[in-house]
Amino acid sequence: MDWKGGIGLPGEIRITKKTAKHGDDGYKIVSVRMKEELMAQLDALSAQTNRSRNELINLLLESALTIVRVEE
Repeated sequence: MDWKGGIGLPGEIRITKKTAKHGDDGYKIVSVRMKEELMAQLDALSAQTNRSRNELINLLLESALTIVRVEE
């Protein structure tokens, strides 16, 4: 393939694949309002466990969903 300016370029164009966007990895972004006291507890637990707030919220929600029972 020749460049119109007369400069010869290689016969192929290499383009790297794009990394997954948020949401393409099976996760969705949500926004949650919570009381300052709850946020402080999360931050303390985060410091104790060396885990991010996001990771803790996911772990805690997964655990809670396995033990919750709906009353009618």
